[in-house]
Amino acid sequence: MEMPSNLTFHSYLPKNATSSKSKKTAIEKGLLLHSSTHRNLDYTAREEERGSKPLLNHFIGIYDPKTGKLQVVEAKKMVVRGTVRSKQVATEQEGKKSMLDQRTDLGQTFGTKKAKKAIQDKVLNAIAPQRKPGDTSTPVKLDDASKAILNSIGAVTSTMASREELQAAVDEAKPVPKANVDASEVYDVYRPEELIGADIINLVPIREWQEKAKHGESIQFQSRYVVSRVQAIASNDSAEMRLRVLRYLSIVLLFYLYSKPGRQKGTRQLPPREKLRELLAPAPEAVVENIRRKFSDGGQLRKFHIDLLIAHCCALACIVDNFEVDTQALKDDLKLDQRVMNQYFHEIGARVKPVKDKTEERTLQVAKLTLPLDLPKQRQIRARR
Repeated sequence: MEMPSNLTFHSYLPKNATSSKSKKTAIEKGLLLHSSTHRNLDYTAREEERGSKPLLNHFIGIYDPKTGKLQVVEAKKMVVRGTVRSKQVATEQEGKKSMLDQRTDLGQTFGTKKAKKAIQDKVLNAIAPQRKPGDTSTPVKLDDASKAILNSIGAVTSTMASREELQAAVDEAKPVPKANVDASEVYDVYRPEELIGADIINLVPIREWQEKAKHGESIQFQSRYVVSRVQAIASNDSAEMRLRVLRYLSIVLLFYLYSKPGRQKGTRQLPPREKLRELLAPAPEAVVENIRRKFSDGGQLRKFHIDLLIAHCCALACIVDNFEVDTQALKDDLKLDQRVMNQYFHEIGARVKPVKDKTEERTLQVAKLTLPLDLPKQRQIRARR
């Protein structure tokens, strides 16, 4: 409960402190402050004991605007407590118990342990407004204590964030790529220029893959996901942007695969910077540095960076596969369980459903990005009754 700033306090000293024979200084005399200017509460301020800090003193400065002088005076540290002002004696009619109150008293007196527990839980969780005895329509007016509590709650909750603001804050803090939730077309949800960066995407090398695909040469790579798609995309002249995204995704996968488990649980350690550039060649240095800064800190991938990297891989895979991804190969590359892989796709707004493959007689887990997005919502805890 917050204390109003416009309270007026009256000071009180012990009887012996007011005696002319007392040799104590003002700071050594006991002091008590009291205020009853609030309409519902009384405030009492008492001097706090020094406790474990006997040498700690407090001072205040008193500025006189007429003389321009500042006087520094030792002050007492006071602890203020508020109490509800004593209520007036209830009338005889208000003192009468309702039938429900009488049944509650009987249950508490003669009931079993189970019945007493049920009555206690019901009383503790009752939040309905009180009513006058025998009146089932008119609520009783709030007493001073209830008014004081409600006023305090209103002052505090007036600045609280709304549910929408809380959800936005949660989404902003999540280790996932930022989605365009206002997009009217699915290809505008995660655009390569925003997901990767317009300057970086143009630096990604694709000529080697295009030449090999043109001459029918096989393209070898350390990723099942990349190998199963690169030939078809590289040979398609109209799929240049998808090829750039696939090439960038391949560098991100290598960046992750070349890292090793770190000393701390849940972390991964990168090779030295020069060694990393050699391993990711022929990727340009600007592309490597872009990935390193985005998905690591000080040569280390913490859980936040790992989640961010895998979520980006899911979004990039959606672009490569025209927003309908068979998750098997990507799951194998990242060495994840299917349940975990599905959760990462769910975090970017995709829906994962089992699809039967009649040719190979197996069930595929296909992630599909469609509008409206299936983004996770902030979990709401249901109030207990």
